Amino acid sequence: MLYTSPALETLIERLSSLPTIGRKTAARLAIYLFKQPDAEVKSLAEALYHLKERVRTCSVCGNITEDDPCAICRDPRRDQSIICIVEEPNDVLVIERTNEFRGLYHVLGGSLSPLDGVGPDELRIRELLLRLSEEKGVREVILALDPNVEGEATVLYLARLLHPIVPRITRIARGIPIGSDLEFVDDATLAKALEGRLLV
Repeated sequence: MLYTSPALETLIERLSSLPTIGRKTAARLAIYLFKQPDAEVKSLAEALYHLKERVRTCSVCGNITEDDPCAICRDPRRDQSIICIVEEPNDVLVIERTNEFRGLYHVLGGSLSPLDGVGPDELRIRELLLRLSEEKGVREVILALDPNVEGEATVLYLARLLHPIVPRITRIARGIPIGSDLEFVDDATLAKALEGRLLV
């Protein structure tokens, strides 16, 4: 259904082009914004503008930042000898929330997906190799990629590429979530949990 307002229709089209937002959700958001005070809508528009004006990717790790290099890369308390490789900047946020990792990051900008036209040249692999050649003393690279087909392909590719360069290459563990029951765990997850079992 097309609305009688071309401006409203344009906004719905723009919102529905965002990931995970369908046309119905976009229409609800557009009408919600229409009902808000002018100051609220202006504030949202300014936040969007400032995002594009001020935010960039870190020239070292590829994370999102306003200052280059980013705060994590500049932090002298971080362990410079460990680099955790992730697919996207939001993966950095997820790992940082745990307060368990104190090393550095490298954001690839995606994962290998030949069907979608994403090969090694479309990812920040060249920058990773350059970084590892310049930053002496990196003793471990942690591969923290999504456990899907593309993530697995990227892990295998990077492991082969990095073995001659880095003494230790690890990947994050996969398995059964804390608080779940074995009877509800799928076969693939249970198989990976058995494969990656730990000493007690």
